[in-house]
Amino acid sequence: MKIKKILISQPKPELERSPYFDLARNYKIEVDFRPFIQVEGIPAKEFRKNRIDILSYNAVIMTSKNAVDHFFRVCNEMRIIVPETMKYFCISEATAYYLQKYIQFRKRKIFFSNFSFADLVEIIKKKHKDEKFLLPCTDATNEEYTEILDREGLKYVKAPLYRAAYSNLTDINFNDYDMLVLFSAAGITSLLSNFPDFKQNNTMIAAFGELTAKAVLQAGLKLHIHAPQPQAPSMAMALDQYLKGEVTNAPWQQVPFDPNAPSKPKFPPAKKTPKPKEPKVVAEATKKAEKPVKEVAKPAPKKVATKPAPKPVVKAKPVKKAKAKPAPKPVKKAKAKPAPKKQVSKAKPKAKSKPAAKAKKKFSSAKPKKVAKGKKKKR
Repeated sequence: MKIKKILISQPKPELERSPYFDLARNYKIEVDFRPFIQVEGIPAKEFRKNRIDILSYNAVIMTSKNAVDHFFRVCNEMRIIVPETMKYFCISEATAYYLQKYIQFRKRKIFFSNFSFADLVEIIKKKHKDEKFLLPCTDATNEEYTEILDREGLKYVKAPLYRAAYSNLTDINFNDYDMLVLFSAAGITSLLSNFPDFKQNNTMIAAFGELTAKAVLQAGLKLHIHAPQPQAPSMAMALDQYLKGEVTNAPWQQVPFDPNAPSKPKFPPAKKTPKPKEPKVVAEATKKAEKPVKEVAKPAPKKVATKPAPKPVVKAKPVKKAKAKPAPKPVKKAKAKPAPKKQVSKAKPKAKSKPAAKAKKKFSSAKPKKVAKGKKKKR
């Protein structure tokens, strides 16, 4: 089916860079904007009746841009200065970046999920279980959000800051549109409240969010496009893929129904197909044949483990070297021997020289005596 005209249940964007304008140019289609819901802020006087102290909470859960706007609006009306330590848990990245309108964006205190409240609760459970949470919401709060928070045992308080009023849509002829794009369950109730006998006919319906998709199916309508998805995290991307023909209708219809649950019990009977026993016997024989091979291979590492052969060699060598230390003893004896030899050699010449000198003196003294005696005799 060729799509020529689309109705989007949101106010017309002020910026010309909106992706919906790009779709209209690229595919030459008409895109009209009409909000199905009008959001009205609850005044601060009425909010005070709930006796909620905003400063007693250190974390805020933001489920939409409307929640962000009206939270800071009420804070300004009540002259409350939001501390810098306040943490913000947003349902999407777009909502997280929208906070820059009021505060400085810091990753340490701003957390977000991919359009899934269940994923956002998982982020909270990891490191922020003990925080006290404030949940800005409408006067008719979303029961699915509160059920998940109660199930996980988180401490939170609902803060009704705005209310949704249904718009008057009686002047719209839905048969002129090939596709209707919805973004909330309240948009469907607004549609049915304006047209109780609404018939879908050939108009296709695109829903953003799990709650919106469930509301479409509960109303007895057919769902053709569902976002967000891994390949299409935004509605504009989902419409782009559909207009290109990359996505068929069937996968989008299966998303809310969860068909994977009934398909799981079909897998066990497939295991019963190998009934013939012959292949099992062969397999067991092959396993038995492989087991002795493994047993033979096991003693090999034991031999490697018995490498204590070098250990006794290391122990025997140092013992022998330690016993060979008496070698320096003969050196001391050799040094002591030459000492007495030198003393003996010195003593011998002294002994010889003394008697020689005495002998010479005796002969010298004897000779003159003899000569003198001879001279006297001649005379």
